[in-house]
Amino acid sequence: MRYGLVIFDNDGVFVDSEPLSNTVLAGYLTELGHPTSYEDSIRDYMGSAMHRIHELVMERTGRRLPEDFDDVFHGRVFAAFERELKPVPGAREVLEKLVADGVPYCVGSSGSHERIRVGHRTTGLDRWFPAGRVFSSQDVGRGKPAPDLFLHAAREMGVAPERCVVVEDSPLGVQAAVAAGMDVYGFTAMTPAEKLREAGATEVFADMAELPDLLR
Repeated sequence: MRYGLVIFDNDGVFVDSEPLSNTVLAGYLTELGHPTSYEDSIRDYMGSAMHRIHELVMERTGRRLPEDFDDVFHGRVFAAFERELKPVPGAREVLEKLVADGVPYCVGSSGSHERIRVGHRTTGLDRWFPAGRVFSSQDVGRGKPAPDLFLHAAREMGVAPERCVVVEDSPLGVQAAVAAGMDVYGFTAMTPAEKLREAGATEVFADMAELPDLLR
């Protein structure tokens, strides 16, 4: 394979969490007096770290979200995960293929470490992610679309950025990978292909079964 490391986003790429988390987010923001539809949440917040939610709400309304916003939101999301979360179809097969081929991989997610762990445990993906293969926006100062998270993951895994490829499903994540100097494959399950291409995706694909061939 021509890449030394595959860095995967997590939400929407490995765990089918975006519909659940954005439904919760839209409902909670609306409850707090910031009317937000599911479509608004997908457009504005999908792929972003929590600080972006606070920043956009403040920018648009001049009002701060409650101090316990993150805790309440995550509590509701984790409860939804426990009830309904499933792995993305084909995710297990991709991981099995990478392990069989000896290809280094890791996760670089805007989600917190706790959110990543809950998602992996609930879906049974945790066995593919021992310590040292999971990186979160909590580990760096700025979340996506800044390149910091992906550069941190590459540095920790000991691979030069130009030898890395990122698998992402959001324009913010694609922009972060491009800013990091990495190739990026856009997964179109939640985002139209043209939006991922506009953000700078090297390739786009619609089915996880396509990914191993793209990585060769």
